[in-house]
Amino acid sequence: MRILPVLCALLLLMLQGATGLSPARASAQDCERRGGFCSHRSCPPGIGRIGLCSEQEFCCRMRWYP
Repeated sequence: MRILPVLCALLLLMLQGATGLSPARASAQDCERRGGFCSHRSCPPGIGRIGLCSEQEFCCRMRWYP
């Protein structure tokens, strides 16, 4: 029974941090602020998706970006 409060605390921490893991819906300015650029429909090869600029545009950034 002692582990129950610890598990509840860990669950709350995980749920709180999970909101930052989903691709964020943002504007082109937010994407550029994160070091990315908006690309229509998909990101070029070798470049990862880090969020959304609009319904059909993805925010893309080089994978090795610091």
